[in-house]
Amino acid sequence: MSSEKPASFQSSSSQLPATVQDAGCLDIFKGIFRSTKPQETYSEKGPEMTSTHPSSSSSTLPPAYESLRQEMSQLTFNGQGDKLSELWERDEFIKTVHQAIDNVSAELRDVSMKLHENPELGYKEYKAHALLTDYLERKGFQVQRKAHTLDTAFVARAGNSNKVTIGICSEYDALPGIGHACGHNLIAISGVATAIALKTVIEKFNLQAEVKLFGTPAEETSGGKIDMINQGAFKDVDICMLLHGANLDVIYPTYLALQSVEVEYFGKASHASASPWEGINALDAAIMAYTNIGLMRQQLHPSLRVHGIIKDGGKAANIIPDYTRLSYSVRAPKYSQIDVLKKRVERIFKGAATATGCTVKLTWAAPYKDIVTNDALTRKFEHYMNAEGLHYPSKQEQLSKLLGSTDMGNLTHEVPGIHPMFNILNLRGEEDLSAGMHTKAFAQAATQPLAHVATLRASKCLAMTGVECILDPEFLRSVKHEFEAAKKTF
Repeated sequence: MSSEKPASFQSSSSQLPATVQDAGCLDIFKGIFRSTKPQETYSEKGPEMTSTHPSSSSSTLPPAYESLRQEMSQLTFNGQGDKLSELWERDEFIKTVHQAIDNVSAELRDVSMKLHENPELGYKEYKAHALLTDYLERKGFQVQRKAHTLDTAFVARAGNSNKVTIGICSEYDALPGIGHACGHNLIAISGVATAIALKTVIEKFNLQAEVKLFGTPAEETSGGKIDMINQGAFKDVDICMLLHGANLDVIYPTYLALQSVEVEYFGKASHASASPWEGINALDAAIMAYTNIGLMRQQLHPSLRVHGIIKDGGKAANIIPDYTRLSYSVRAPKYSQIDVLKKRVERIFKGAATATGCTVKLTWAAPYKDIVTNDALTRKFEHYMNAEGLHYPSKQEQLSKLLGSTDMGNLTHEVPGIHPMFNILNLRGEEDLSAGMHTKAFAQAATQPLAHVATLRASKCLAMTGVECILDPEFLRSVKHEFEAAKKTF
């Protein structure tokens, strides 16, 4: 647990009556189930998005959630029996963040469910783009649709000065076949919630700052953030942060650098029975490459990954295939290690072509870089999550868990950033192996009220991390100094 004192506590003008209420996360739960007006339609400027999730007319929590309510209450006590939620009652900035997010909880729940029930693949998130941009515009943001030449990207901004610019990211693309099995419906609303909270604080206290929410498409496939970086989207932000739902709580995630390649073999077709000797078998080349990569894995360090599939293995059994295509990815803990691994697999791909008489074409995609976690920002986020009753394993233990890859890594090579992961399966900080990411079980978990509670709890803490950067110039300088030092190691 971080022991440093947040900058926002240094003001003595923010004292409130010592009224202790329920923990902020409980208010989120109440917001989900309280009686609400019929939901407005999110189709003013884009395709209609439907949702079938039920609305409750009760102003109290259903009995099934009472145990979770009690659990949340217990989480906000420290070992001495002191109510940690008093923290939120003593500071105007924190209280404003909590209220801003609690006030839109039911609306964000509706947005999340609409996204989940209408999954769209990368660069085709047209409904999600319309839903999110329309909502943000109604909340008073200046919204740039189809931002940076990408049809499904956006930038929503608010504030009265660019003296300090806090960047937040949302993702909203789905996975083929299993929908939002990475919980991007939750990532989307976490960004919106955080941006709304920062906007509210900036406006209420007339802070010289700006918040920018970046809608970043195609994280699962092509890396929309990479395209946006190349277009200069993030050049004016001081920091940029993103939250990601998971089956564990991690603030020091080990996201691997990744680069993908399309491998095409070109041979010569012939009749597989009448004249097979006249053919050059492109499938033989593909199988040889696949097999030899499997053999190479024995000599790979356990932290390295090479995996792929044969996407086109021929058209008919009685034709010697003249064309095959494979899709492969290589991963390593650091981006600097990718080139070495690429050279090893390239020798295999080219060797298979030589052995079979085929020609080969390799098309490498833009790389996903490893996450560079800013320690100063992380400690601030950790402080606020601690106050919400969440405590993390040691940094070393967290770093030992290899995860997937993300284009957020590229962004953390450009500006200071963090990518905390929050557990959507329980609120106690316990890893749950029953529903890993990219599974149908995780997709289902991303619809549950517990996931919504966890999302908004983390969003409040991310918003306060941004507020700290605005209020404390010395802290922001330390964040940037750490980033500049880290760049020398890239």
